[in-house]
Amino acid sequence: MATSKTTNDDYAFWVRLAAVSSTTTALILVVIKLYAWLVTDSSAMLASTTDSILDLFASVMSIVILRFALAPADKEHTFGHGKAESLAGLVQASFVLGSAIILIFSGISRLLNPQAIVQSEVAIWVTVISIVLTLVLVAFQRYVIKRTGSIIISGDALHYQSDLLLNLGVLVAIILSQGYWLQADGVFTILVALYLVFGASQIMVQSVSQLMDSELSEEELAKIKKVIYEHDQALGIHELRTRQSGVQRFVQFHLELSDELSLLEAHGIGDELEAEICRLLAPCEVFIHHDPSSVVQNDLFKDQEHNR
Repeated sequence: MATSKTTNDDYAFWVRLAAVSSTTTALILVVIKLYAWLVTDSSAMLASTTDSILDLFASVMSIVILRFALAPADKEHTFGHGKAESLAGLVQASFVLGSAIILIFSGISRLLNPQAIVQSEVAIWVTVISIVLTLVLVAFQRYVIKRTGSIIISGDALHYQSDLLLNLGVLVAIILSQGYWLQADGVFTILVALYLVFGASQIMVQSVSQLMDSELSEEELAKIKKVIYEHDQALGIHELRTRQSGVQRFVQFHLELSDELSLLEAHGIGDELEAEICRLLAPCEVFIHHDPSSVVQNDLFKDQEHNR
């Protein structure tokens, strides 16, 4: 279990660092975008500011929820608090959808009432700074996601990836709105909103999947079976069940062993399989029920007779 604890500590460190980084970046973006909107009166800049405010709120909530999700198991929650992360993913996706709705209304309004953007140089510089800050943050978040597979950071990264597209759209819209294409301000706002809706739906599906205790992926199930079937004394398995809660994976199965093995030998085989599965899927908890092969065969025979 030492490996699992080390992995949990590593996961907690990177996820917390990513959450704090996104909150700090969001705060900076809100301040500079709010200033740019007040100066320019750009619809796209207002939409970008609104989106960043929602991102800031979502990032702060991520930090709060992570305190629960990363807490160790206790008497009331013996399987840990990992599902709080999936709940956070749903909350973040809701914020993304709310942001998308605001952007759509703002974009439609500017399409119906197009106008040139005043003091466009201020909006351009603020947008360029926002793009640079967001690029750095997204690169770091992708590193953390690759390292941890965290749903909550995946949801947070979606915000800032959409921000990146939004900022690029704002930059193009500001330039085109200077007498070239006044409707560009609204068109780019609506396009980004549609992207937000698509991304939010993906985060929701992933979060609901974990909350409903869906099986691990086919690749992970194949790893588990490979470990078991490659062991010389393992005759087979049945009733394999798996699920994931946050970063923690849970695996349970009935292990079929020879009748001739002593209890101590069977226990040793189970420990070997548990250690190898935990190494491949850490952090992971494995629960093994040892079955003598004759008992399994008798049960199968009874089932066959019952089905006739």
